[in-house]
Amino acid sequence: MNKGHSSKQVENIVLVGRTGNGKSATGNSLIGKRVFVSKAHASGVTMKCQAHGAVTKDGHTINVIDTPGLFDLSVSSEFISKEIVRCLTLAEGGIHAAVLVLSARNQITQEEENTLSTLQALFGSEILPYVIVVFTGGDVLEENNETLEEFLRRDCPPFIREVMKRSGNRMVLFDNKSHDDDKKAEQVHKLLSLVDKIRRTNHGQAYTDDAYHEIMAETEKLRKKHEELESKNHSKDVESLMKDQLQALYQENLDRMSNAMNTKLKAALEQGNQNSSAISATVGLLPDGMPTISFSVPMKPLHGGRCSIL
Repeated sequence: MNKGHSSKQVENIVLVGRTGNGKSATGNSLIGKRVFVSKAHASGVTMKCQAHGAVTKDGHTINVIDTPGLFDLSVSSEFISKEIVRCLTLAEGGIHAAVLVLSARNQITQEEENTLSTLQALFGSEILPYVIVVFTGGDVLEENNETLEEFLRRDCPPFIREVMKRSGNRMVLFDNKSHDDDKKAEQVHKLLSLVDKIRRTNHGQAYTDDAYHEIMAETEKLRKKHEELESKNHSKDVESLMKDQLQALYQENLDRMSNAMNTKLKAALEQGNQNSSAISATVGLLPDGMPTISFSVPMKPLHGGRCSIL
């Protein structure tokens, strides 16, 4: 792992998770106003990485980056990889926290069992010490008079327990529907306190990996070449043409990086599918005359007695 020099002024917070878990709504809660389009307010959801900044009430200057849904079957791995590369260009100085948004109200999908390998394929093998888990749907738990800890003590799928373990059990419950200003401020404060804890643990340095450094090097190279062009007093037409050529080369290099990331992502997803198939085959080995049971991830609602996160 490489740790980039972090800025005291800006904390880059990247939101990841499945569409419908409340990523965009969580981003809006952090910013303090509706800047990200959430599923509840539009048929469209986040399909492009978006970044918005704000200064919070307790003095944090944050840059919140919302990403496309990672586990949506309607979105190709190629598209996801391109957008994560773009996400890295928006996180100047590195990632101070990767916020994995899960939900206390949604059902589990089998694809989400690949959460750990997907995060590592996209952001590098050592991203997990920078992960914070946000559980949305706090209003559901409140209605059931249940704490987050009680919720998590249920019979949760093993991969969720592993995510929590590998991320240092850093977790916050969010109620993005609340109109209570004090409650909203408190949950944001808890999340940013965990960001501070991550920074202290990592000596104030943000997370970067080789892909990030390569992207930043290409971006800096493009900036310098633009400056050189502008200093040579070319005609506007010539300067515009040359800048277009530089931009095309820059995009070509980003595409090359996203292709490499996509290869890693596909390998991670394929390995996850093989693991699921192995479980399915094992469960299906029953004595003659007994029905074969096909494996699937439990998809029971919260009130059914299981932990229906992600």
